[in-house]
Amino acid sequence: MREQPFHPPDLPLVAGKVYHLNLSPRDLSADIIIVGDPERVDFIADEFLRDIELRVEHRGLRTVTGYTEWGQRISVTTSGMGTPSLEIVINEIVALHEIDFETMERKGEIPTINIIRVGTSGGLQEERDLGTLVITEYAVGLDNTGLFYDAPYPDENCEILERKVKELIEGLIDKNSRFRGKIFPYVSKAHPDVVRALEESARELKAPHVRGITVSNSGFFANQGRSVSRIPPTLPDLDLHISKLSLGDLKAENMEMEASFLLHFMFPLGHKAGAVCPVIANRPKDEFLGGYQESVRLAAEVALKALRRLRGWT
Repeated sequence: MREQPFHPPDLPLVAGKVYHLNLSPRDLSADIIIVGDPERVDFIADEFLRDIELRVEHRGLRTVTGYTEWGQRISVTTSGMGTPSLEIVINEIVALHEIDFETMERKGEIPTINIIRVGTSGGLQEERDLGTLVITEYAVGLDNTGLFYDAPYPDENCEILERKVKELIEGLIDKNSRFRGKIFPYVSKAHPDVVRALEESARELKAPHVRGITVSNSGFFANQGRSVSRIPPTLPDLDLHISKLSLGDLKAENMEMEASFLLHFMFPLGHKAGAVCPVIANRPKDEFLGGYQESVRLAAEVALKALRRLRGWT
């Protein structure tokens, strides 16, 4: 392990700002909404924030910091598509809060970050209406980004789910496939305080919602069971098979591409992370919600009210 102080090749700074987000510590709130689509940053900020302090775009990553109508300072920032991009962004977000950029050492007292992903997702349960908000309780990572961070299991359910998914994958892969035995899932957990705050906020707004298991994939097409190219998928009909996954009363509700690593990284650090994503496609019924912007707006409003609850605002 490298020792502090951190050196420029490990944490590059340009004019006192982190390299990819182009932000200094004062630019970013500790209460954050994170989205994949950079256009969604401006959409949420323009809908819900006032007294904008900052609008920054660098390398396709946008951040806006401003205030809600109740006076809470909020940042909305881009993760990009997929966990590899999110890994870069979330490391810089944490560094902005945890590291003193003068000494390049970790602070003695670290403020808690509250961060909620607002994204879109494909629904896995036939009975789930388009537009339903899925509040993630556990996330199955079918990417490999989390495997480079040796975090312990948050609870025994993560270990149980991980084993179930591993068995499912091994049963799907052809015995002659070159990738048999080489796909390793990991399971992460949303912070219970965030799950609770999201549920209470969804009820307050009368938003259709469900708690469940989110499956985060390393891509959009074959990685999620879509067979569009002429190359056969390693895991045929993955969406249909993984939809049967359950844990107690929780079902595998949706697929997307970022929640797994966000939760895997933030939980062991003691920060509070969660995700709320509307279902804009029902995979079993082959339905797609073309005008999904209103569902994203509702998810963002739920997330903002949850961030308010997490700071004790009533």
